[in-house]
Amino acid sequence: HIKKVIRDDGGEVTEERRATLKKELGDILWYIAQMASELNLLLDDIAQGNIDKLTSRMERGVIQGEGGDR
Repeated sequence: HIKKVIRDDGGEVTEERRATLKKELGDILWYIAQMASELNLLLDDIAQGNIDKLTSRMERGVIQGEGGDR
């Protein structure tokens, strides 16, 4: 749906598209929560790990680029 915002809607998020994206985000959130639960991981720990990773990349000047091990 995000690609459709760019391709079809000139980059503007219409109210209809926003409502659709809200539903999709709910699905994504459910999948992530279920995966975390199955792996016995806390969402807070996952989020903090991501913040730590991005902070480290920013401090090292490698926030842009490719690959997971920057």
